[in-house]
Amino acid sequence: MILEAFYKLALNGYLMLIYISALFNLKAKIWLEGRKNWHQKLAKNTADWKSCVWFHCASLGEFEQGRPIIEKIKKEHPSKKILLSFFSPSGYEIRASYELADYVCYLPIDTFKNAQNFIKTSKCDLAIFIKYEWWYFYFKQLNKCNIPLYVVSTLFRPQQIFFKWYGNYIVKC
Repeated sequence: MILEAFYKLALNGYLMLIYISALFNLKAKIWLEGRKNWHQKLAKNTADWKSCVWFHCASLGEFEQGRPIIEKIKKEHPSKKILLSFFSPSGYEIRASYELADYVCYLPIDTFKNAQNFIKTSKCDLAIFIKYEWWYFYFKQLNKCNIPLYVVSTLFRPQQIFFKWYGNYIVKC
């Protein structure tokens, strides 16, 4: 699929910019460092889990929007494991020790292999993405594994890519 290939190319370009930026930008360096050995860390921290609810937030602001849902789930199901992932260091650095999460991590870049490994290793049986987080391969893998996905606190507008002729592949993931 041409659009999927373009998406992969854009992600590789983004990664290249992050690697270059990390040479002189502390936030970019932290972003890369936080994702090193992600699979081993995730496997170690979720080894005894049977299942979990996975929350993904881009940053601290999105976390605060999703926080009431985490609190409600923990209140009603205190033994339920909570996996909390972040895209940005600004969210992760502040909430790495969030008391209601059983494990907090950075979400690896959106590739087919990363999505497959992350979802299989985490053993999530429900995924909740907050605000405008859209990750093609993660969503596609969740769908393939029949894992429910909720995207909360999101506004959709007719002019967004999802509703354009070239955005159909996004909706079909």
